[in-house]
Amino acid sequence: MTPVPDRQTRTRISTPVGVVVRRTPGVTRWAAWSWRPVAILAGAGPAEWKVLREEGGVTDYHAATVPLTLHRGETAAYRVALSEPQPSVYAVLRPAKGEIPWSVHLVTASPHEAALFAQSGEEIVEKLTMPPALAAWVGAWVAEHHVDTPFVKRKRRGIEDEATEAPRAPRPDDPWQPPTGRQGGTA
Repeated sequence: MTPVPDRQTRTRISTPVGVVVRRTPGVTRWAAWSWRPVAILAGAGPAEWKVLREEGGVTDYHAATVPLTLHRGETAAYRVALSEPQPSVYAVLRPAKGEIPWSVHLVTASPHEAALFAQSGEEIVEKLTMPPALAAWVGAWVAEHHVDTPFVKRKRRGIEDEATEAPRAPRPDDPWQPPTGRQGGTA
């Protein structure tokens, strides 16, 4: 029997979430289809691009079920997601080869992590409304593990502190040395 870790030793927790991806006809001649995550299914079972609905050329897929993992050190970011008017999670799709050009890479409750994926321009990162049950689960994790760290302003070093430091020793190859041997005027 495996011992259950207590709240002090548990550093992360996961729950399965399904990602619903909508395929719509493309609006340019270069893209036949447009793909976009549109919803999260809390506690979803396994699925792989299962058609949920087809209507007027628009298809909704239960693309995949992936774990939403919360880490104890990321609670400040989760508080940001929960503090929005509509609590949100972020789904990340990565390019894939095959009939379906995208795969679900991850779902995160951290807007900071989502921003890192959005920087590359390779992935599709979509902000999705967090279901109420999932928001309660994330909120319970934050309430249990968040520790406020007070802001500490650094003291500025005064001129007398800098005067006591040893001066830089001149070196002939130092690029920060002023030029020598210049005759008159400015450059």
